[in-house]
Amino acid sequence: MTFALFAEEVLWHTAKEVLLLLPFLFLTYLFMEFLEHRAGDGMKRTIQRAGRFGPFFGSVLGIVPQCGFSAAASGLYAGRVISLGTLIAVFLSTSDEMLPILVSSGAPALLIVKLLAIKVLVGMAAGFILDLVLRLLHKDVCREHHEHHDHIHELCEHEGCDCEADGILKSALKHTLHIAFFMLLIVFLLNLGLFFLGHDTLSALFTKIPVLGHLLAGVVGLIPNCASSVLITKLYLEGLISAGCMMSGLLVGAGIGTLVLLRTYHPRRRALGIIGLLYAIGTVSGMLLDLVGIGAIL
Repeated sequence: MTFALFAEEVLWHTAKEVLLLLPFLFLTYLFMEFLEHRAGDGMKRTIQRAGRFGPFFGSVLGIVPQCGFSAAASGLYAGRVISLGTLIAVFLSTSDEMLPILVSSGAPALLIVKLLAIKVLVGMAAGFILDLVLRLLHKDVCREHHEHHDHIHELCEHEGCDCEADGILKSALKHTLHIAFFMLLIVFLLNLGLFFLGHDTLSALFTKIPVLGHLLAGVVGLIPNCASSVLITKLYLEGLISAGCMMSGLLVGAGIGTLVLLRTYHPRRRALGIIGLLYAIGTVSGMLLDLVGIGAIL
């Protein structure tokens, strides 16, 4: 094992992969920033007015990766504006960095559509079921009719990102560079693992023990940082984890929405309970998807 081989297999492949993705990543973020600036406020107003159809609109709007949408949903829930089912629907469908990574990596459009559809359907189903159960238990599920409406500040708090102050071009460039840094680190670590351990050994960490891979992916997904969704998506694209395992992590991954929930919703133990519920729904859904053979349709 020589340094030349290490440099070629790890360093060069890492730099090459990330550099080739940068133009596509930037164009993807540029398009998403355009959508956000044009439709962001309207999307938030739609989810506020959705009433009992909140989980439907929450899951559909949640797939659009925009700065702080999951955070906005957390703020709206803390302000007693939307239901718990709507919040969970948004959390489960939020794609975070999955979409730009898949697009910039050249993943088939049909694969992307199927993954987004699964997230929407899981989020929608979980949201409606949760609201129905709470309604049957005579809980105050229809928060939109509550008289108390807190004014929620800093809904778009994403690691220093000020979506209103930055223009579309500047914001897209900042997001691209931010994600490029994490991609460089994650791709380097993946290539390093593949170089020293091999593909089969690395894959076995997630697949050798049944269920454990889904639970681990869910734990990674809970990390309120874009690096988690980047890592999970890359592991799937490299063939190291199953489709259901990937979905466990991506369904749980609600970005910084969980952090905002912990900060704005009290008592804190209830916020932790909601996050635990999100983890349970996401990981179990991933297990069920593998059980029914989701890999065959992706």
